[in-house]
Order: sequence, then C-alpha cells, then structure tokens
Amino acid sequence: MNDVLRVVAGSPTPEELAAVTAVLAAVEAETRSRRDTEAVPASPSEWSSRARVVRGPLPHGPGAWRSPVR
Repeated sequence: MNDVLRVVAGSPTPEELAAVTAVLAAVEAETRSRRDTEAVPASPSEWSSRARVVRGPLPHGPGAWRSPVR
C-alpha cells in the first residue's frame, strides 16, 4: 500500500494526524467541487439566443395572407 501521508519529523499524536487528515480531505473536496462547477458551462439566456431572430417559414397558398392574423 502506498503512503498517502507520511510524517518525516516529530511524533504527532493520533488526534493531530486525524486533524491534519480532515483538513486535507476538506481542501481536496472543495477543490473538486470548484473544478466540477467550473467545468459545466452555464447555458445562455433565452433572450440572447440567436434562434429568437431566425424567422420561421412564411405561409403560402390561397388565403395565406390571412393566416398570420387568425
């Protein structure tokens, strides 16, 4: 098994090691959370959508000039 956390000097108590581990886990979780939220681009507003300016097909055929007002 690989060492994830290694003490190179001193002799910390189990409580101190637990505290350091909790802080590092919280920092890692926050970093992942920010990375995940930044990776998802926000969808553009419907008001700025280019599809709003594209005109639909015009009606054709006999009496087609009346269909838009009905």
